[in-house]
Amino acid sequence: MLSEIYIYPIKSLGGISLKHSKVTPKGLEFDRRWMLIDDEGVFVTQRKYAILALLDVTVIENQLTVQHKHDAANQISFPISENNGKTIPVTIWDDQSTGIEVSAVVSAWFSAFMGKSVRLVIMPENEKRMVDPRYAKNEELVGFSDGYPFLIIGQAALDGLNERLSQPVPMDRFRPNFVFTGGNAHLEDQIDTFKLGSVQFRAVKPCARCVLTTVDQHTAVKSAEPLKTLAGYRTINNKVMFGQNLIHNGSGTIHTGDQLEVTVWKAEA
Repeated sequence: MLSEIYIYPIKSLGGISLKHSKVTPKGLEFDRRWMLIDDEGVFVTQRKYAILALLDVTVIENQLTVQHKHDAANQISFPISENNGKTIPVTIWDDQSTGIEVSAVVSAWFSAFMGKSVRLVIMPENEKRMVDPRYAKNEELVGFSDGYPFLIIGQAALDGLNERLSQPVPMDRFRPNFVFTGGNAHLEDQIDTFKLGSVQFRAVKPCARCVLTTVDQHTAVKSAEPLKTLAGYRTINNKVMFGQNLIHNGSGTIHTGDQLEVTVWKAEA
């Protein structure tokens, strides 16, 4: 059963827990449609700037608000449609894409927060950033996510990890879009194709984990865990794997409580 749905409107900032969400061609509505970039147009994330974990994001009535988790007065809001109209090239890993700066005022707020010159950009509606063709099936699109429009993790996988840790970690360390209950730990590794409501999803690639998982999302403090423990039992081809990246076919609204209807298991694919 689908137990949790999350979106992360601004890449590498706080997530939003939802009871339902629309599935769009690029992923869940509003998920990673905005991103911080440096002066060279390269994406900025918690991997290097853990302080970003301290920023919460809300979307209410077409208004996006960013607020410091421990200083409610330190916030900024802007309409979700706001942008200055000038497209600029942006870089996410090896991908070249396009963004539009939201506004000079918004960028200045983020620059002041980080002590570094950054700009907040939104992905144009007509931008077509493609999923890696090695894993895409029908030229699927993606927003400013690392590479895929969705990530799913079974609650049992986190439970199994926490049994090995002296200090359990919450699911927010792994930034999934979907969490499901039921089945053994890492059941998601065995699923090829499944449905949620009217939308079909396909698991195309295990998610390789990085130092972002070591950032406490409430304090922005880094530690060795849980990556150190995960490396001991989830290393595949020299990468630590946890969760599955998904592509999809179709549109609709996903709800917590929806049943995961597995249509094809990996062994059958």
